[in-house]
Amino acid sequence: QISWTPLLVLGYLFYLLLGAMVFQLLEKQAETHFRDQFQLEKVNFLQNYTCLDRQALENFVQVLMEAWEKGVNPEGNSTNPSNWDFSNSFFFAGTVVTTIGYGNLSPSTVAGQIFCVFYALFGVPLNLAFLNQLGKGLNAHLLTLERWVQKPGRAQVVQTLAVAIFLSTGTLLFLVFPPLVFSYVEGWSYGEGFYFTFITLSTIGFGDYVVGTNPNKHYIPVYRSLTAIWIVFGLAWLALVFNVGADLMEKFLQLKWHKSDLSLAEGATTKLEDEPEQPRIHIPS
Repeated sequence: QISWTPLLVLGYLFYLLLGAMVFQLLEKQAETHFRDQFQLEKVNFLQNYTCLDRQALENFVQVLMEAWEKGVNPEGNSTNPSNWDFSNSFFFAGTVVTTIGYGNLSPSTVAGQIFCVFYALFGVPLNLAFLNQLGKGLNAHLLTLERWVQKPGRAQVVQTLAVAIFLSTGTLLFLVFPPLVFSYVEGWSYGEGFYFTFITLSTIGFGDYVVGTNPNKHYIPVYRSLTAIWIVFGLAWLALVFNVGADLMEKFLQLKWHKSDLSLAEGATTKLEDEPEQPRIHIPS
């Protein structure tokens, strides 16, 4: 169990380095382009509105950034729906206990921040226990399906079929169909909806895409609450998929090293068998 650990550590570090290089290659040039475009827009804005100076514009941009960090969308006006109505608060509570943490909304009062700490302290273990129990329920259904099969020859077939149905049904319910809904409601492309879906259910939660935040759209009151419920069940399904993937990877590494150890042991045994037996000298007593 220890022999493959260095390989796993090296593979993990290599995967991080590979991701860093690919993200740098894909995103750095686009970031430079957007930064230059933003600076050009500021220069054009100052030329069109000569009553402003650069410092006043920078101060206004800073106010916009602070408003965004506090969860206030700079677009629209004061008649926009509150970020802390019950539906949005329910959605935020779900992002806390599931550790998604989009970052687009956070408590701004000291009392709210302290409550958030203790709420997460007890809520995160509760959420893990709930997801674990939900996962056990899904596994129990798979085991029940296996017990229905009496003939040994069909057990493996039914087990494989059950896993295939579990993966395909979950993929449709949690990864394929939801982006269609988000694309229709939010006005995103299907790719953006799929990206949001996976980033959310994997609890990565960058916060670049969040449902129900466009001030120009009218959402039904339970929209974000229903999304929070979808997230909970999607988390349980994707967590099982990740666990299966991790188990398969561990078994693959253990099997690989086990075969290597067996080859070394067989080689050593063969070598000992090939060596001629040394003559023994009998010393009479």
